[in-house]
Formats: sequence, structure tokens, C-alpha cells
Amino acid sequence: MNWHLHFLGTGAAHAVELGSSAAVLERDGRPVLLIDCGPDTLDRYLAAYGEPPRALYITHTHMDHVGGLERLFTRLWFHEALRGKTRVFTHAALVPWLQARVADYPGALAEGGVNYWEAFRLVPCSRGFWLDGWWFDVFATRHHRPGTSFGLALQGSFVFTGDTRPIPEMLAQYAGDGELVAHDCGLVGNPSHTGIDDIEREYDQVLRARLLLYHYGSAGDGAALAARGYRIAGTGERVALAPPPPPRLDAG
Repeated sequence: MNWHLHFLGTGAAHAVELGSSAAVLERDGRPVLLIDCGPDTLDRYLAAYGEPPRALYITHTHMDHVGGLERLFTRLWFHEALRGKTRVFTHAALVPWLQARVADYPGALAEGGVNYWEAFRLVPCSRGFWLDGWWFDVFATRHHRPGTSFGLALQGSFVFTGDTRPIPEMLAQYAGDGELVAHDCGLVGNPSHTGIDDIEREYDQVLRARLLLYHYGSAGDGAALAARGYRIAGTGERVALAPPPPPRLDAG
């Protein structure tokens, strides 16, 4: 099987020309899992695959990562064959935030009579979740308030940090088998995001060689990161992944 990570967007919240940071795990050219759904993500997904996602993982609930869920709701609800078919995986700690951010506004439809989550299949998790026979690990990251942001890992294949400060202790656990590590990084860090100086201070050379940087501030920032010798994810790029091994015996 051929596995890829398809970056629909790679930008920070203000970098609209790069698209909202979101990626699709593909197997043999078919989408397996969409990671995050910002304001422009659904359009990019439909252009690539011709249908809405059947599985979606939410890393955290900032609007540049969940702002497309309202349009996805409408798309699913008004196509009865699709209604309730899209699974939304997210850490259980995010469910109250997700409810408040996207699902709790009065009147999901103007006509009434519709509960927001009836358009989806919400699947809360804590340690991780099963999808298509594969186990995906979920782990806490460092983005604003503790317990509000969670990365994703498929053992032996890839790690996707989501928005985060450096997390060497988590990557030691979840990226210890040669995985590609898609990591939040800009030229300059701040209390919620990683900067290139953080990367060079917190991670050793072996791990830095496996980093794929995204969520940067502009095309120029991306070029500057690449000039420093780092691999940069480009909007629309498909990055080849190592095929994951069979799930470990203790998975799940």
C-alpha cells in the first residue's frame, strides 16, 4: 500500500494565501482521514476528492482549525445519503469546547427541528481511536491552555503535532520509530507556537532530520525556513509516508 500525507493548507491563521493548516492521510490515493477543518478546508477537500470527508480528526478548536465545520454540517445534512456518515474524532476534553464553538448556537437550521451532531458521528477518545483497522494514538500538546490541544500519531508512519510549543517528551514516546513528524513552526515562536529557535534548542539533530514544518506565516517565511536546511510542507503537496506496520498487540 502507498501512504501519503496531503497538505490542503499549511498556513498560520493570518496566512490566508497558504490555506488553513489541514492535511489528509491517503492510502493508495484514497482519503482515509482529514486532520482539521478550517474555513477553506472543505472547498480544498472537495476539489481534491469530489465528496465530503468520511473521517475527520480535530486537534483543537481555534477557528482556523474548526471554522469549516458549519459548512460541512450543511453539506451533510442536506444530502440524506451522507447524513450521519462522517465520523468526527476528537479528544474527549475538547468536546465541551467544540460544542460551544460550533454546535451550540441556537437553531442549527432556521426551520428548527435539527440537532447539530445528527449530521455527524461524534467519536470522543482519550488515548486514541481505531479507523479502518489501524490504531491512531492521540497525545497532549502545548497550545494555550493545558488540555485543549492534541496531536495524532500512526506508529511507524507519521506524527502530526497540530498547533504546539515544543514537545520533546511526547515525540520521544510517539515518534520513536522513524516516523515523519509534521510540526508547527514559524520563523519566530510565541507562547502558543513553535519558532525555529525552539526547534534547534529542544530537538536533537536526529529528530530534526525527520521534521516536516508547516503552519508558518507566509511563503517568504517558508522559504527562509527551507534556506536553513529544513523540509517545508507546501500547500497541495503530497508527502510519501512509510507504510504503518500492523497495530501493536496492546493498541487500544
